[in-house]
Amino acid sequence: MSFRIGGTSLKVQALLGFRDILPAEIAVWRHVEQVARDLLERFHFAEIRLPILEKTELFARSIGAETDIVEKEMYTFVDRQETLRPEATASLIRAYVEHNMHLAKPVQRLYTMGPMFRRERPQKGRLRQFHQLSVEVVGSSSPHLDAELLTLAATFLAELGITASLEINSLGCPECRPAYRNALLAFINERLDRLCDDCRRRSVTNPLRVLDCKKTACRAEVQDAPSIQDHLCSSCAAHLDGVQQDLQLLAIDYRLNKFMVRGLDYYVRTTFEFVSDDLGAQSAVLAGGRYDGLVEMLGGPAMPGIGFAVGLERLVLLLQQQGETSSSAPEIDIFLAALGEAAVGYCVGLQHRLRGDGFRVDMDYAGKSLKSQMKQADKARAAHVLIVGDQELNSGQAVLRNMETKQQAELSLDHTIIGSAIKTS
Repeated sequence: MSFRIGGTSLKVQALLGFRDILPAEIAVWRHVEQVARDLLERFHFAEIRLPILEKTELFARSIGAETDIVEKEMYTFVDRQETLRPEATASLIRAYVEHNMHLAKPVQRLYTMGPMFRRERPQKGRLRQFHQLSVEVVGSSSPHLDAELLTLAATFLAELGITASLEINSLGCPECRPAYRNALLAFINERLDRLCDDCRRRSVTNPLRVLDCKKTACRAEVQDAPSIQDHLCSSCAAHLDGVQQDLQLLAIDYRLNKFMVRGLDYYVRTTFEFVSDDLGAQSAVLAGGRYDGLVEMLGGPAMPGIGFAVGLERLVLLLQQQGETSSSAPEIDIFLAALGEAAVGYCVGLQHRLRGDGFRVDMDYAGKSLKSQMKQADKARAAHVLIVGDQELNSGQAVLRNMETKQQAELSLDHTIIGSAIKTS
């Protein structure tokens, strides 16, 4: 966009990390969204739509005040203590508590799609405004549910044609995690001077995040770190075993990854990621875990929960890398090629009647040459073109051309007859 201020032309571009999704890309986006909606209906999930602006304390309490998201990445209106949501789970649980949704159903199966905001360094598949699908189940602590959600996620990626590997871990619970935290902290302190500044800071605020560092030197230093899987209490160990048994029963491939932790404080027990080799350093395609204490933390009843989020930009990027850039299906049912002023006037009314009959219709009001309008019809991926000029108006008959078969038929200039021809040709 450009305009003049004081005689000077000013060209305004999108902010760094924010991008336009252009019409040529929309077909892939709509495909991803439709596959998600169809699958979630089969798994009996209901959609919920949430505001993008929340009180800052919602994210500080739920995500954790010492996390990178809260410390460095949130878009916050400091004077009002309001924040553009960096993720959807906290907002969804806020809505769950505010509207007493547990009274309507003991187990709520919910999903939401929309934009999220984080002020981090833009990179491949990662933007400052990005779009997520968030899938959550509140009200059940069963390991069968964990496995079901992992099956849903695996099925979603498979139906999109995306190959990704499932990695799972357990983060334990408030009973068994403190002992592991102490063992890990002792291990970290022995090599603290060889870790990066972020890891040194995390060793004080959240030692588990040291295991999640992406820097090669830090990953090498923690390669022999103690595994939380060796410190699980009997209940958490049984829960992890139950999840694995169901995954094996359902033939879902996975591997245990002791280094996998989540960046948010509310996770307990099952945590998971689907990773791809096609996204560079940011390999996670879909990730989530169990958050059994979050509802109570936000003022609700003691209800367990589990969920996952998937970045839609990453899915679209993967599909585009595989060559799926647009749909070959027709965008419109019919293009009205009006030749001359009288034909344009007639087709304005015909277009309106055909749209009222449920057809997707477009036309060119400029009355350009037939060759020019046929090119427009091709670009619009029209299934049919109706050619209307002075001769057609006088005779009451026009030529309908099937753009795929190239067959032509002459028919009456009556919207019902034209509509029947479109459906049968």
